[in-house]
Amino acid sequence: MEGFSRINYSGVVFSRVDREEIRGPQRLKEHTLLYIRSGRAEVVCDGRRTPLSAGDCVFLRKDHRLAVEAWAPENGQPFRSVALFFCRHFLHSYYRGLSRRDLPRDARRNDEPVLKIPAGPELESLFLSLTPYLDTADALPEEVAWLKRLEGLRCVLAADHNFYASLFDFAQPWKIDLLSFMEENYLYDLSLPELARYSGRSLSAFKRDFKKVSDLTPEKWILHRRLEDARRLLSGGDCRVCDAMLEAGFKDPAFFSRAYKKAFGYPPRETPQDA
Repeated sequence: MEGFSRINYSGVVFSRVDREEIRGPQRLKEHTLLYIRSGRAEVVCDGRRTPLSAGDCVFLRKDHRLAVEAWAPENGQPFRSVALFFCRHFLHSYYRGLSRRDLPRDARRNDEPVLKIPAGPELESLFLSLTPYLDTADALPEEVAWLKRLEGLRCVLAADHNFYASLFDFAQPWKIDLLSFMEENYLYDLSLPELARYSGRSLSAFKRDFKKVSDLTPEKWILHRRLEDARRLLSGGDCRVCDAMLEAGFKDPAFFSRAYKKAFGYPPRETPQDA
């Protein structure tokens, strides 16, 4: 789109608008921390408008439909913003390093889709350190992007301890729906104890609760779910077997072929279209 640019460096996103920009509604797939570097903007969600000026920072909750309207400042400079994305894999990684003593037991989920984060020296320092990458063509190194997202996450948690219950909704005492959790995580190479821990359960409770929602064991459920993904990809007719295998989370071609034929009655290469 003319007058608009967006660059994503491993979850750190720089946006630039040279004129008024109105984006259509979109559903956020990841929790996002948005900082306005210059110009002004409005986040529109559920009929409510949240105005933002240069220096403002806002937390946008995933799984909500919203639109962002942005305006360049009147001095001829472009509108600029920086967004930090917190995907589930990133949040899992951070959670692993936390001591259980660090988790506030009185935290409560807040489902507000748009929340302003108070400005503070840590937050200002974080985004100031990213400013040079706005003004040059230098790429932001992946390891730096990861560290900056960590800084942003710590700022969010420090702003309100209730964010613990929203961001780490796979942990006790914020136990989440088991099948929804499995749907979001079946492609990751997580052990059964890790799945139990991230769902907010002990291993025994995880197995017991899983029996209530599925006739399959967790391992067989994951295998079946991945095989379904592979068949969906292959039935489209434009995906190679090796690509479908990898995208569905398999690494061993021989195992994949055997499991696929056992599940569907034919090998992957003979998958009928629109199966």
